[in-house]
Order: sequence, then structure tokens, then C-alpha cells
Amino acid sequence: MVATSLEPQGVIPILATPFREDESLDPESLDRLVRFMVDAGTDGVTVLGVLGESNRLSDRDRENAIRTAVAAAQGRSPVIVGASHPGTQATIDLVAMAADLGASAVMITPSAEPVPSDERVFEYFRRIGERARLPIVLQDHPASTGVHMPVPLMLKIIREVERVIAIKEEAVPTPPKLRALRAGMTERKVRILTGLGALYGLFDLEAGSDGFNTGFAFPEVLSAMVRAARGSDWDRVRALYTRFLPLIVFEQQPGVAVRKEILRRRGLLSTATVRHPGGGLPPGTGEQLERLLAAALGTVDITRPIAV
Repeated sequence: MVATSLEPQGVIPILATPFREDESLDPESLDRLVRFMVDAGTDGVTVLGVLGESNRLSDRDRENAIRTAVAAAQGRSPVIVGASHPGTQATIDLVAMAADLGASAVMITPSAEPVPSDERVFEYFRRIGERARLPIVLQDHPASTGVHMPVPLMLKIIREVERVIAIKEEAVPTPPKLRALRAGMTERKVRILTGLGALYGLFDLEAGSDGFNTGFAFPEVLSAMVRAARGSDWDRVRALYTRFLPLIVFEQQPGVAVRKEILRRRGLLSTATVRHPGGGLPPGTGEQLERLLAAALGTVDITRPIAV
């Protein structure tokens, strides 16, 4: 039996990876971002996720980002590291790097193969689980991976790969899959977290989600939704979701430029630079964002954790 005290739940933001204007890694902004999230009362942070531009980072960038995040957390918050790679051995090596640098867990999703195979996906997680020194969050995000994991496959992974301690569920429609996973976990239960920028947050919480592992730039809102859901105050959950849904939807545009611009306006990133070939804000988007922020938050100082 694998022993771990980490049970991902609540709100664990997926952090953007900050870059300077010349597209070099900006560790000062990452330090500031991690400290802000910890001070805001989140339940952990995740670095190097899909929208953390992990596929645009060198191994040296990865090492510097992990080292910076772990140091900034100061042991006050778990640091989860995205460690996915199309190669099984390469993923094992990325997990080892994260462990060596002090991470608390890793997030892993499979990659598409020319001939889809559930058995190969299972074998991927089994081999990694046997070698990993860290707990694993299984990410189910077919939109970015091209891999569709059916419920029976995921349940098999949960049963047989004890390093897997949570699922980040992002295969739409998410609520019925979440319910099916919950019902099928009869032998071993793990946490299930919501992703997709909280786009379906209300419905996932109603289906039994344990919280959010996503990058919405106002995690304080998600924390308030989770608290209300835990207290069965569904009127408040719906009111918060309705109030912030336009901003959630706007931030969910393809790419990470909008999210980075919000984080810049919150005083957390020195620039909203997206590494090439990613694009920046299209013309007029900044003005639209300004109106959305005003509608949702009025004159609230967004450079500080907000009270919701």
C-alpha cells in the first residue's frame, strides 16, 4: 500500500508560467504568483500544466520553474507539477525531477498514439506508478491530448495504480462522467477535481466534485463556491457562478493570453507575454476585459485577494 497524506481538494490553481518581454522565464513573477495564491487561502498550486505553456519550456526552464514555485510556497502549500510526456520513460524522468526539486505531487495525462489502445494507456500509468516517488493526479483532458479514457479504464487505473490519488476531470460532458466515476469507485476512492477554467463548475459541484484544479484568475471565487457547496448552500453557489460566468467564459478563449492579462492587471505578472508561437491579446480584447471586470467586481482592488 502506498502511503500519502496528500488528498487534493478545495481549490488548487493551475498557474500561468510568467515570461519577460523577451520570452525568457520570469522567476520573480512566478514567486509573486505562488505567494499570492498561498496567501489567498488556496489548497495548493499546480505549475507546468497545459495552459502553463509546459510544451514550450526547455528542461532548464522546467527545473527553474519548479524550484522557484517550491521555494515560494515555503512548505505552506502543496506544489503539484505537470509531468506529462508522450514517452513513458521520459515521463518517469520528469516525475523524478519534480521529486528531486521538492514537489508534493505530479499531474499526468496520456498522449495520443497512432493506434488508440486502452491497454497502452493503463500500462503507461502502471509503469509510471511503479517508479514514481510522488503521488499522481490523473488528468483526463481529451481536448488537448486526443485521448479519450472511458470510465472502466479510469476505474482500473484507480484500483491498480495506488500512486494515483486524484482525477482532474475535463472530458465533456463532465458531470455524467464524474457521477459514473463516483459510482464505480467501490474498491478504492480518490478525489475528483474540476478543470476547464471552471466553465462547468456549478454542474460539477452538483455532481460531487471535490473542488477545482484549474487556472481561473480569481481562485477566491472558486473557494467561495466550494465552501458554499460543502454547506449545501446551492443558492449561493449558483449566484456566484452566475455573477462570474461571463468572466469565466471570456477567459476560456483559446490560448492563455486573456488569463495572463488578468494576472498582469492583478499585479502578479510583470508582463502578459505568451511564448511564441502562442499569440497575445487580439485588438479590442483589453477593452472588453475591462468592462467585464467592472461588471463583476466594480471598483474592488484586484491586486489583493478579494472577499467574495
